[in-house]
Amino acid sequence: MTPEPNPARHDRDSVARSALALLDEVGLADLSMRRIAARLDVQPSALYWHFASKQELLADLADRITASLPRGTTGVLATARGLRDALFAHRDGAELVLSTYALQLGSAHALDALIAALRSDGADDPETRATAILHFVLGHATLVQQRMHADSHGALPPSDEIDVTAGLDRAFDLGVRALAGEVSAPRAPRRARA
Repeated sequence: MTPEPNPARHDRDSVARSALALLDEVGLADLSMRRIAARLDVQPSALYWHFASKQELLADLADRITASLPRGTTGVLATARGLRDALFAHRDGAELVLSTYALQLGSAHALDALIAALRSDGADDPETRATAILHFVLGHATLVQQRMHADSHGALPPSDEIDVTAGLDRAFDLGVRALAGEVSAPRAPRRARA
């Protein structure tokens, strides 16, 4: 006779999926192992069967957030936009990916996708350019998410005319194109002839 499945038992994937759903509900600051365990109706120690530490779990979540990025054929701007959109798809997604990247945890999927796109576009020094673009995208997305979060809590100056994301798409595209080498350097002003 086979034992009945125990609904309290979870695998690595179910723990990560629950943690990602909880991230969307409570944000990164309130995402704790204790809270994840309560969501799964297990003791916090049970999570450590699947993840050695909270940092390992966060690295897995960062990998899940960036897993949908295309590789190489869409161009660097489309890849950077895809990364930004993946970060925006989850509450505090940019901050989570930024923190795991800063600690060199998780995979380098986002960086690899940018390198492949730059190579496909024929850019010189794609590794260095991809690193610069990744830093730019993470910083840009973190700034936008923080502005949106502050706006949703009424922490920005009151005004019906403020759009916290106004002009950011244009600035984003310009930044990515410049770092990819697609924007030429500004010309020096011409001097008037005497």
